Amino acid sequence: MSFLAASACQIRANGQNHSQPVPSPCMSVCQMDEEAALCQGCLRTIDEIRLWGNADDAFKRSIWSDIEARLARYLA
Repeated sequence: MSFLAASACQIRANGQNHSQPVPSPCMSVCQMDEEAALCQGCLRTIDEIRLWGNADDAFKRSIWSDIEARLARYLA
């Protein structure tokens, strides 16, 4: 989770920097937690995972923001 947290923080810090594409949060765990309805590796919902490939950078940054909030709740 620490790598995911650091990545989320870096994505937020880069803001609107368009020099590089927004990286996927996928951690290659790909196992859904049915109770939380989140992937145990990247903390995305199934819809976020499904939409990622065709999403624009603004949407991807929004997902990263949601992941960061989920991490804060998860690590609290």
